[in-house]
Amino acid sequence: MPKYRKKPVVVEAFKLGTDYMPDWFADKVTDCTVTLHGTSSGFYDGHDVNADIKTLEGVMHANYGDFIIKGVNGECYPCKPDIFANTYEEVTDDGN
Repeated sequence: MPKYRKKPVVVEAFKLGTDYMPDWFADKVTDCTVTLHGTSSGFYDGHDVNADIKTLEGVMHANYGDFIIKGVNGECYPCKPDIFANTYEEVTDDGN
């Protein structure tokens, strides 16, 4: 059986409810790709925020503390913190 390695790709991401919502995510809220729930509406330090995100695989749910990733084609999708930590590492200013 063949094996495959994921190509190294740099993505943008933020933590829902703890990081400030980036413009690319706000645009997804505006175009109704993302529906935010909770009184804090996705801005910084919103412990009750959660979101429904339309993806190619259907609607995915993101909870407070989940990472929201901007994909290579501008799409966004949620990722649980433990999976994010096992899959991604922070890129420094020099690209490493």
